[in-house]
Parts: sequence; structure tokens; C-alpha cells
Amino acid sequence: MHILHEAIGVPKLKIESQSKTQAVLTIAPLPSGFGMTIGNALRRTILSSLPGTAVTAVKITGITHEYTTIPGVHESVLDLVLNVRELRLKKHSKDPEVIEVPLVKSGTITAKDLKVSSDIEILDPSQIICHCDGADSKKKIQLRIEKGVGYRIISNEENAAEEDPEFILVDANFSPIKRAKYEVSPARVGDQTDLNTLTLEVETDGSLEADNAIKLSAEILQSYFGLFNENDAYTDEDFTTSFSAIKAKEDAERQATAAAAEESFTPIDILGFSQRTLNALVNGGITSVEELLKTPMSQLTQLRGFGQKAKTELEEVLRERGYTPGAGMPSSSAAE
Repeated sequence: MHILHEAIGVPKLKIESQSKTQAVLTIAPLPSGFGMTIGNALRRTILSSLPGTAVTAVKITGITHEYTTIPGVHESVLDLVLNVRELRLKKHSKDPEVIEVPLVKSGTITAKDLKVSSDIEILDPSQIICHCDGADSKKKIQLRIEKGVGYRIISNEENAAEEDPEFILVDANFSPIKRAKYEVSPARVGDQTDLNTLTLEVETDGSLEADNAIKLSAEILQSYFGLFNENDAYTDEDFTTSFSAIKAKEDAERQATAAAAEESFTPIDILGFSQRTLNALVNGGITSVEELLKTPMSQLTQLRGFGQKAKTELEEVLRERGYTPGAGMPSSSAAE
């Protein structure tokens, strides 16, 4: 990791908004230029490399190619194919599956009319497939559903190799991503003003949750980058470090601070105040000698039950021990 983070700490990832289909997150501070580097790599991976579900072939009773019409159906076969390509589905297993929907004599056929198994979820039941008016209800539409990655363009060789010639192969967009964008804005830590804040926004079709899309993309990138350091990893101690090392250092510093604070707590009752004065101080939230010495006398006199006698007693006790109210702990010579 960049040595810059020795000074500014580990970047913090913050989720700005999140739902099943949308997520907006920011990560900052990043070294100058790293917002663009990380954002572009993530966006490209999100758009190209995540698994999704798509229709890869269509079969209609009595139809052998897409450049024709279906009796009793308003849409041409080509328009119908374009409609089914827009279907939003989620398939759990990788194996291809053929589903069907019968034509109706009259009415609109939508995604909710698809006869699917438990392995397939229909994410948008309102998606229109076609409109029928006098169609033959004995005929049916069959769709081959597959799970894949990226965009598949059908070639002539694939058409020729298809076992069932009645299936019309279609180009398939498997990506579950509807939108992915990033923005890089300035960030500042202390005197360093050339840092980056990366904002990443992702929207999916619901087959993959938006935050999981980001996590999976990051994991894919990490697996490829790991190949470069798989054997004999190299680092330059003067200019690189690791997030784990920085985090361990920060944790150690926090523990040391907490231990020092615990060691510097001196119970107030060792000063030997009368019960009335002691109760007034404790009820006012002052329970240690350190707190007492940092509290001005003007504030102490506002405490309930802390009157003139308590003030005189406090001054006498502290004077005997070399303390001055509101001045903090004395030096070692003064205390002696």
C-alpha cells in the first residue's frame, strides 16, 4: 500500500445510501490519482464481469427464422425477440433451462405468464412479450434461459451448430448492471490538499444486490492483481506499507492511550474530604483528583451542596498537598 497513508491513515469506506438494487458509497482519503485508478478499474469490472441471466434462444411453433410474422400476433418475430431480450430474470444454477408460455387467443402476454421452475425468478412480471388478437392458443413460445457473464454475440458457426433448427439464437446481455458510474472529488487531511475522494454508484436489475456487485468486482480484481505477488512478493519499505500494518499501529496507539488514561485516574476520596464535600463533588461528576484539579473554582462553586465551607476545606486540603484548583497536576517537586 502507498506510504502516504502512514500520515493520513487507512481510507474509510462509507455507505451513503443502499437498497437491494442501488448503492452509493465513498472511500477517502486516497492518494492523488488513485480515485481515478480504482474507480475506473471497478467500473469496468462491474460492467463486464458479473454473472447474470438472459434469454439465449427463442422457439415459436411453426416459425423457423425471425424475419417473418406470427398469425394473430401484433409483433413481428423480430420485435418479439427484442422484447424477450429485455426480460429481467434470475437463475440460480448454471445449467440451461427451457421455459414456455402458450399464446392466447386475445390479450397481452407478459413475463408473469412464463412457466418457470423454482430455479428461475421473474424480477419484472410486467415486462411485455407480445400482444395477441386471434392467435392460435395451441401454439407456444419457448425460451432458453442461461446464466453467464458479459455479452454474447451469436456467430454463423453457432447458428449452424445448433442441434434444434427451430430455435432462433439471439445475442444475450448477461450483465445484471443497469448503471455504474464514479466521481472523483478533492479531499484534504491537514496540510495535504491533493487527496482524492472516490464516489461509486451502482444500480442492478435485482438479480444481484448492488453492494454485492461492488464486493464481487473488487474480489475479481484482487484475484488478478494477486497473481503478480503470488511468489516472492516485493515491497519497498521506504515507500510502501500495508493497511493491516497501519491498522495494527493505530490499535496499539489507542490501547496505549486508554492504558495511560486509566493509570492517570486517581480516586478523589484519597484526599480525605469530609463526607459532605465529597458527596457534592461526586454528584457533580468529579470523581478523580485529575478532574478536580482541571475544574475552575468558579465552576466548583456552582455544584449543588458545595458552599463556602466546602470551598475553604478544598483550598486547605489542596494547599497542604501542593495542588492548585484549576491548574492541573503539579510538578513532582511541588507535590513533594
